[in-house]
Amino acid sequence: MSELVALRGASFGYEDGPAVLENLDFTVREGRALALLGRNGSGKTTLMRLLSGGLRPRTGTLEVEGRPVGYDRKGLTRLRTTVQLVVQDPDDQLFAASVSQDVSFGPLNLGLPDAEVRARVDEALAALDITALADRPTHLLSYGQRKRTAIAGAVAMRPRVLILDEPTAGLDPDGQERLLATLDGLRASGTTVVMATHDVDLALRWADDAALLTPSGAHTGPAETALARTDLLRAAGLRLPWGIAVARLLAGQGLLPDGRTGPRSPEELAALLTGS
Repeated sequence: MSELVALRGASFGYEDGPAVLENLDFTVREGRALALLGRNGSGKTTLMRLLSGGLRPRTGTLEVEGRPVGYDRKGLTRLRTTVQLVVQDPDDQLFAASVSQDVSFGPLNLGLPDAEVRARVDEALAALDITALADRPTHLLSYGQRKRTAIAGAVAMRPRVLILDEPTAGLDPDGQERLLATLDGLRASGTTVVMATHDVDLALRWADDAALLTPSGAHTGPAETALARTDLLRAAGLRLPWGIAVARLLAGQGLLPDGRTGPRSPEELAALLTGS
């Protein structure tokens, strides 16, 4: 799997304060669903803004497919057609009068022809299942609809990497499931998705890889391996996912079949217990 975006030896601090991230190496690999986890203040938001070009590292480099990113207009335009960040609160991102106008903002700024802009907007609205909301004023949207509109604006840029900051926060269970299904659809179409979350159970269920931000740096590996590291979870202010905790209890009773690492979801737990 190729490296799409990578930070090499990156450090960053705000104004004259201490470094939030220091000498950090971090890689986003093509085709992998990556969950980013860590306690509040660990630098998750800073890391995401560095990856998307919203912040520039004090030291180190940001690379796209092995090439250092330039922070002039040309370099940032190239980066933003590769990486898009959707912030946690959609109200920090939405500003246009209607849904379609908001979603069209990015493609219009690329200087694309009107027909191409319309095609991208239609495609993004369909991907997020909000085509019926195209003409709806953004201030009349529900919270879940605003979340989807903000993501659609990023999708309209056709990024290869989509970074989402706590996308399921504030959504009811049905809204969470619908959003996860949408993200699965985007992944199937070739978009690499990075999700920052505090929900270790969601990370275990959804992600291929997990990156835990701790005071000693970012620790990345397969989700079922990284999220089983109690030392890293403790350093990141997180608990053991229920699926891994259940697997350990089953193993202690001799009930876990050889080669099984434990359930990622209630459905997998039922299959594990029934032998199906």
